[in-house]
Amino acid sequence: MSTPPDDERVSFGYEEVAPEEKTRRVGAVFTSVAARYDLMNDAMSGGMHRLWKDRFVRAVKPRPGEAILDMAGGTGDIAFRLAERGASVTVADINQAMLDVGIERAVARGLYTLVWSQQDAAALTYPARSFDAYTIAFGIRNVTRIEDALAEAHRVLRYGGRFFCLEFSTTQWPGFGEVYDAYSHKVVPRIGQAIAGDAESYRYLVESIRRFPPMPEFAAMITRAGFSQVKVEPILGGLVAIHSGWKA
Repeated sequence: MSTPPDDERVSFGYEEVAPEEKTRRVGAVFTSVAARYDLMNDAMSGGMHRLWKDRFVRAVKPRPGEAILDMAGGTGDIAFRLAERGASVTVADINQAMLDVGIERAVARGLYTLVWSQQDAAALTYPARSFDAYTIAFGIRNVTRIEDALAEAHRVLRYGGRFFCLEFSTTQWPGFGEVYDAYSHKVVPRIGQAIAGDAESYRYLVESIRRFPPMPEFAAMITRAGFSQVKVEPILGGLVAIHSGWKA
């Protein structure tokens, strides 16, 4: 098999690979970590991911009865919060193992109104203008072609619809970035090995954060996808950021 030209290759952590190879490898990562994903989030962030997700859902301002697509929603953390506020939520994820964990968690909570669907963020099967809001939390950096995913988000939103993305970024606090880099590269894979028995998957997740576009660059990508009033809300100086936009 021939090697794709450089301009057709995408990042998988610090590697440059063919798009289909990234899709395959990311799928393997999340299949591997699905069962321990939420426990690992607690261990890696000291539980702070829960606060970030609460803040994210407050920014979305879900309303009773409105249709929200939670993309890369896997284990249901965002969907559960949206549903508690009365929204009608469709949880979509490319990885069935992650969805299976989310469905099991929903049943344990007595939540039976959520819709679960295996979907590729870059090629959604929903008709245009199907949703009032689109959310994606800690998922878009794992998408093979981010521009296509943003275009699809814009397509499936109704006019006046809201786009919200919660994702790791690059902190701008002096000194904190270096400390976090050392922690994430040296400690997180060890935590992954101890809890999930998988250091390599968590090494990729750390590397994927480093390769994700900085806040201004990602905001520009959202704007190019057709969204207006694009805003960025940094958390911890930009270690995590909430990006948002409207479909005019």
